[in-house]
Parts: sequence; C-alpha cells; structure tokens
Amino acid sequence: MNSQKTELNDDELSRYSRQVLLSEIDYQGQLTLSQSHAAIIGLGGLGSPAALYLAAAGIGTLTLVDFDTVDDSNLQRQIIHTENQLGQAKVISAKKQLEDLNRHIQIHTISHQLNETELNDLVQQADILLDCTDNFTSRYALNKACFQHKKPLVSGAAIRWEGQLTTYDFRVENTPCYQCLYKSSSTENETCSQNGVVAPLVGMIGSMQAMEAIKALLKLPTLTGKLMIIDGLTMQIRTLKLPQDPQCPTCS
Repeated sequence: MNSQKTELNDDELSRYSRQVLLSEIDYQGQLTLSQSHAAIIGLGGLGSPAALYLAAAGIGTLTLVDFDTVDDSNLQRQIIHTENQLGQAKVISAKKQLEDLNRHIQIHTISHQLNETELNDLVQQADILLDCTDNFTSRYALNKACFQHKKPLVSGAAIRWEGQLTTYDFRVENTPCYQCLYKSSSTENETCSQNGVVAPLVGMIGSMQAMEAIKALLKLPTLTGKLMIIDGLTMQIRTLKLPQDPQCPTCS
C-alpha cells in the first residue's frame, strides 16, 4: 500500500461519493483504494476496460505494462486507444486516456517485456496484479511471481464468444494457482488474431477483472477457488469450483 496518502480531499470525496455511499466501501475503503497500487499486464482488449475502471474508481497508483504499439486492428475491442494514437506505444496511449479521466492518480508505464528480475520487482511493489495478457508464457511467469510474493492475481481470458475469470489470492493459504488450471504440458496458445473475438466480450471480462481487483484490495469476497465461465453467445454464466492441484509444480 502507498501509505503516503492519509486522507481524501474534498474533490476526491465528491468524485468518489457514489462508492463512499456503499457500506462495503465507505470513506476508509475509498482511502484504501487511493493508497493502493495495481499493476496491469497487457493493455489490449482486457487491460483497456480494466485500466479505465480502476482509474475511474480511484486506485491511487497504476502501473501499465505492454511492449506493443497501437494497430488499426486493435480498435475493434481495445477501447482505451483511438485512431489518433495509431503507431503509438500502447502504454503511452493508455496513460494519456487515463490522465484525461482522473487527475488524482499516478500512472507509471513500462514499454518493454519484463525479464524475471523486473517482473519480481514489480510484483513486490504492487498490491495487486491483473493478468490481461494473451500468452501462456507470460501467464505462467506472472502466476509464479505472484505466488512467491503472496500477491493477489486477477486473471481474465477471452476468445471467440467465451470468457473466463478468476482471482488467485495468494494471501490465502492453499489457494489454487493458474498452473492448477492449465498444466504447462497441455497448453496451446490461441490468439484473437487467429480465432477471432466479439468486441464486447473482452469489455465484460476486463470490467469484471477491475471489480475483482477492487474487492481483493478491500478484502471483500472474490472468485478465489472458483472459475467463472461466460458464454457470450447464449449469455449463460457458470461458476465452477477450482481446487488446488496437489501435484502442481508452482503452488503445492
């Protein structure tokens, strides 16, 4: 937590008043959010709405990590970027939009692929991590680092018409991890560029990731130990139990 901030000013109280009214949040919860640091890994379809809502909700510090640039094909679903930002680094494009949205927060950017040391440093600094990536290598590395440093990790995925969401809260003993769900020997990357994805689906999952992150920061119930599966075509939502794998090489 960023302990430098000790109170909310009048402008912040007015801006966040609709959240402060909620008994589960109130003044102290909003102050906690303003003291918190969330790192968003990936500023694409999932990271776009997640970043926008975390910034709007008053998370005090956001670190944006992405080494890609804005392409015309991104604009169908990556709503934080605009046509005026084509060719720009995604983290710079996203930072501009977030700064225009909320002047009360701090935004840091990392525009290169993190090595193991850099990733571990970031995980130690952040209070919560959001996995908005689209490849298993990054997901496994982030999962491992969050487990080692006991930091909560909100994981989302979306392809075609289906999305998945869960929170791995490593502050809780015996919680499952990403590798309990996806064994490294049985994974094959599927990307939106190869398989397609309907635009609002990533918005749904990314917004839900922001919701899970806020709840985790406030120590409210999350999807820890559960996997939510959303079928956007039929609008059916299933929530399955996600047990810890006793043979998992990461968390067991």
